[in-house]
Amino acid sequence: MVRPHLEFCSPAWNRYYVKDKQLLERVQHGFTRMLSDLKSLPNEDRLRKLGLWTLEERRNRADLLEIFKMVKGFSATSWTQFFRKAEGVTRGHSWKLYKEYNHGDIRQHSFSQRSINRWNRLSQDEVNAQTVNGFKNCLQKRRQREMDFFMD
Repeated sequence: MVRPHLEFCSPAWNRYYVKDKQLLERVQHGFTRMLSDLKSLPNEDRLRKLGLWTLEERRNRADLLEIFKMVKGFSATSWTQFFRKAEGVTRGHSWKLYKEYNHGDIRQHSFSQRSINRWNRLSQDEVNAQTVNGFKNCLQKRRQREMDFFMD
C-alpha cells in the first residue's frame, strides 16, 4: 500500500543524496522486519527471500522503462525532448544515447543524464524487446546475472 506512494513519478524526482535514499529504504526495511520469520535476518536476505528489489533498484529500473517507452514510441513524450542519439558508436547496441558534459550538480542528477550510462550498458537483445513486458523480463534476467546493475 505504501510503495506506490514512494515510487510515484520517480523518474522526475529520484533522490541522489545518500541520506535521502536511506530514509526511503527505511520504510521497506521496517515492513520486512515486521515479518516474524525473517526478523533476525539482515535486510538483504529478507529482500531476497521475499523476492523484493530495493527501492533504489526499482527507481533505476523505472528510469530504464521510461526511456524504453520513449524510444519505442509507447510514451506521449518523444525521446528527442530529453536525449540525442550517439553518432559513430560501433560498440554495444544501436540505441546508444549521447551524454552531455555537465557543469552543475543538479543537471548531472536529472533524469536525462543519470540514466544514460545504465541505458548504454544494455545489450542489443534487451533494447530490441518488442513490448514493455518483454523489456521488464529482460531487466529481471539482467538483475539475476548482474546484481549491482541497478545500484548507483
